[in-house]
Amino acid sequence: MIWIDVLVQGILLGGLYALFAAGLSLVFGIMRLVNLAHGDLIVFAAFAILLITGSTGLHPFLAALLAAPLMFAAGWALQRFVLNRVMGKDILPPLLITFGLSVALQNGMLEIFSADSQRLAAGPLESASIDLGPVTVGTMPLLTFASAVLVIFALNRIFYTTALGRAFRAVSDDPTTASLMGINPKSVFAIATGLAMVIVTIAALYLGMRSNFDPSIGPARLIYAFEAVIIGGLGSLWGTLLGGAIIGVAQTIGAQLNPEWQILAGHLAFLAVLLIRPRGLFPRAVD
Repeated sequence: MIWIDVLVQGILLGGLYALFAAGLSLVFGIMRLVNLAHGDLIVFAAFAILLITGSTGLHPFLAALLAAPLMFAAGWALQRFVLNRVMGKDILPPLLITFGLSVALQNGMLEIFSADSQRLAAGPLESASIDLGPVTVGTMPLLTFASAVLVIFALNRIFYTTALGRAFRAVSDDPTTASLMGINPKSVFAIATGLAMVIVTIAALYLGMRSNFDPSIGPARLIYAFEAVIIGGLGSLWGTLLGGAIIGVAQTIGAQLNPEWQILAGHLAFLAVLLIRPRGLFPRAVD
């Protein structure tokens, strides 16, 4: 019975990691861009939600609705006016830009918010639980996992059933040919990054309600996101969900065996998958 609970809790924890990773996977799948500031942007969004809740008294869920369009605009502007200038066959300039952004965000948040840990108050949701018979699961982890599934389902619907999704696929496959067909790759890239920032806001919401956060934790969130993306296969959104679940289950099993092994167990699971499937479990074909 204990191990069933460990498995369930690990899968639910994987929903949070999938939310961390979904935006990263979307951006990489469309423009082959590795955003080293992704984790810090999650923390930045969490602080943005915190500011809105503190100034308006709104519940974090409502505050996230206000923060999401602001984050979309920030992501759109970042891509349109900064990252598009360095996009090309050489991956080093975007890496350097996003690394610099990461450093700037961490130091900026440290200056503004200090190093003190913060948390988003979720009220009764923080301790609510649901009895499922063999196991009892927290309402918040269940909401997190359900949100991850909904986000990835929505992204897949956008990607494969809408005109915007066709533009995403076109510029991903061949930006030059897409531009000859009347598609502006730079505009499409900006929309993709804006959409990724909306997902970042959702991830930040659950991060802030489930645990404390401070300006220094972004790089660790980035590592979890990278591992989930790579385990699932670069560019595979449903694979990202599976990758998050694998890391989550490995961590809960490690914690059950020895609390000091929790983080290490997740990294070891990542390495084990790479040994068996170096390109991940469900990789998209890339040129």
